Order: sequence, then structure tokens, then C-alpha cells
Amino acid sequence: MSEYPLLLLMGPTAVGKTAAAIAIAKAVNGEIINVDSAQVYESMDIGTAKPSAEERSSVPHHLVDFVNPHDAYSAARFCDDAVTLIRKIRARGHTPVLAGGTMLYFNALVNGLAPLPEADPAIRASLEAEGNAVGWAAMHQQLVGIDPQAAARIHPNDPQRIQRALEVFQITGKTLSALQQETRSYLTEPLVKFALMPAERRWLHQRIEQRFMSMLEEGFLDEVRALRALNTLSAELPSMRSVGYRQAWQHLDGETDYDNFVQQGLAATRQLAKRQMTWVRGMQDVTHLMCSDEYSADDHQITMLAQLRTG
Repeated sequence: MSEYPLLLLMGPTAVGKTAAAIAIAKAVNGEIINVDSAQVYESMDIGTAKPSAEERSSVPHHLVDFVNPHDAYSAARFCDDAVTLIRKIRARGHTPVLAGGTMLYFNALVNGLAPLPEADPAIRASLEAEGNAVGWAAMHQQLVGIDPQAAARIHPNDPQRIQRALEVFQITGKTLSALQQETRSYLTEPLVKFALMPAERRWLHQRIEQRFMSMLEEGFLDEVRALRALNTLSAELPSMRSVGYRQAWQHLDGETDYDNFVQQGLAATRQLAKRQMTWVRGMQDVTHLMCSDEYSADDHQITMLAQLRTG
């Protein structure tokens, strides 16, 4: 059994998580579990900033490059896969290091997922027909009588969420609010949470721009062209809705010129980083490690090791 607790290393895109995760994994005899919802997909290497073959050979990496891009990969599947891997890594006497920027996955793993049922096409069709007949404001009032907590959170002009809340009740006999309280952590062992965060937003934006332009030089658009040529993918698939890929697809469809594509890709990446930092700030018991030109992610290795040894 490893002497170290489970390590979670999170933070916004382009902050330096890959290098930091590899450095810390080497120091604690660790194996890295990827927590990036785009890096799971095969043939999506450049645009996801996937660890190189050399980086992956230096430290064992898991949940990277194993899902066909025409398939979906969910938070629930990630949690099941991660728990299985944590158990196997521990059995080898190594330390699991979970690193990435998909905060939904981290949150699901730590706080659990509600046991919500799969969609029922017949019930969904019936609710949609009823909503079209009586209006979604009336359907929202129906929800008020069934699940006032959910109704308070859902806008009367949001038919998709109203339909889902009513569908859950019809399938299970339980309200959406009640089911959402039936969550538990997937993790049962001690863990330490770190977040690499930018000391200045401007610094992160510069990093984002430098990396995006490097991706283009490395052939990102050719990568997307090759994916489009498979004829099994569409712009609506989860893989192709990833930041950068969505904008590249639109550019190759002729919807934007090259300069607008670049600006849209940068803007989408900055927005992603902002959402990731908002998630981090809302999580409990996370040690924030500030990064800048003067103090990089690698410089925090001593701090992380010290806390791991006392964790």
C-alpha cells in the first residue's frame, strides 16, 4: 500500500497541469488517471493537448485515448472507471494521481451523482405532446405541485428541464429533488485536493493564446479534417463539441474565415478557463497553488509533497 493519500490535481486549461502531474507522480511512485473529458477520445491529440507518447511512457497514464469519438463518455462512466483504476493502482502499491480540468468529473467523483433514471422515449413523447397542447407554463405549474423545489430552480420557459423533472417523477415515483439528495462520494479513502491557479488572468490568457497558436502550427486543422473524413462524426457529437473542435468544424464548414476561427477558438478557451476556475472556487478543502512566469506549476512540487506526506 502506498504511503500517500489519493491526490486530485485540478485547475483551468493551459495552467501546466500535465507537467506538474507527471513530476508529482514520479515523486510518489504514482500513476496518473486522466480527468479530461476530451482527452479520452482517440485521434483527438493536438486540440486536446493530450500528453505525448514520451510523457505517457515516463509515467503510467490511464483513461487517455481509449474512446471512439463517435461514442459518448459520461461522468457516471468516468466515476466507475476511476474507482476501478484507483483500486488496481493501490493493489500495485502505487499512488493514484487524478489530474485534469473537467470539473464535473471531479465533482461527481467526490460528491457523487444522483441515481437518475435513463430517459423513457414513450413518457418523454407523451410529456412533449402535453406541453405543446397546454403550454409549458402550465406544465411548470404541474411541476410546482409535484416538486416545488425543482420548480423553483427551473424557469417556466425551460421546457427541456421541466420535461425531465416530470419524466423522472413518472418513471420513479420520486421527485427530482429527492433523488438529487441521494448522492454519496465514490471515494472512501483519504484524499488531498490541489488546484493550480493563475496568479493573474492576463498570464493565463497569454498561455492560452500561445498554446492555441502552437496547436495550429502542429496541424490542428489537419487533425479535424481527418476526423471529418471518417464520415461517422457530426458537429453535434459530444467529442466534436469540445472547445476548439467546434470552432474548427465551423471554419471547415465555411461558416467562418480563418481569422474569425482563431478569435472564436481563443474566446471559447478563455470562457472554459473561467468556468473551470469558478468550479474550483466553489469546491471545499482545495489548496490553491498560484502560478505565474516567476512561479510555475513545477515549483509547487515541494508544497504538494509536504502536504501529501502529512495528508
